[in-house]
Formats: sequence, C-alpha cells, structure tokens
Amino acid sequence: MKGFKDFVMRGNLVELAVAFVIAGAFGKVVEALVNVIMSIVGKAGGQPNFDAWKPAEIPLGAFITALVGFLILAAVVYFFVVKPYAAAQARLFPAEPDAETVDPNTELLKEIRDSLRARPGL
Repeated sequence: MKGFKDFVMRGNLVELAVAFVIAGAFGKVVEALVNVIMSIVGKAGGQPNFDAWKPAEIPLGAFITALVGFLILAAVVYFFVVKPYAAAQARLFPAEPDAETVDPNTELLKEIRDSLRARPGL
C-alpha cells in the first residue's frame, strides 16, 4: 500500500488530474462561446451549417462546417487565452537578458588573444 500511496500522492499525478478537470470545464466555456459566435455568424449570413452542401455529389459540407467551427475555436483560444496569458507572463515575469550571449567580435578577439599568449617566446 505504501507504493500505491506514494504513486497517488506524487505531485505530477495530482497536477495532471487538476489539469484534466479544469480542461473539461474550460472546454464547456469555449464551446459555449463558439456557439454564440456561430449564432452571430448565422444571423449575419444565414445558418452556419454547410452539411447539406454537396458539390458534384461530394459531401464536403460536413467538413466545411467542422473546419469553420475549428477555426472559430482556435481563434477563441488564441485571443482569449494565449494572448492574455503571454501578456500577463511578460508583465509579471520579465525576461532577463541572456548573460551567456557574447558578441561574436568579442569572442574572436578573445581567441586571438589566447592564441598569441600560447605562442612560445612571447
């Protein structure tokens, strides 16, 4: 039982469980927002359902409906989650300049100096 207890209480497992619960709830919120946007699109240009569209008897309508839904979902996630998160992260945790980055000219001059020092008789 100790091994099982250690496995269940491991931090990664608990974090993963929390992530799944939050993702499920967040998915419902995003789906509701996509439905709102789809209804706005429907009011502006007719019903946004292309399922019946079959040019040359090829059923492309369902694919186009799914594609439009995916693009709206991707836009919602990007503009309402990714962009605000990146902005908040940049504001709260500003990136420190990389101390390891050295000017290539400086590096070349150091190599020349070291090779001159290594010459015998100087």
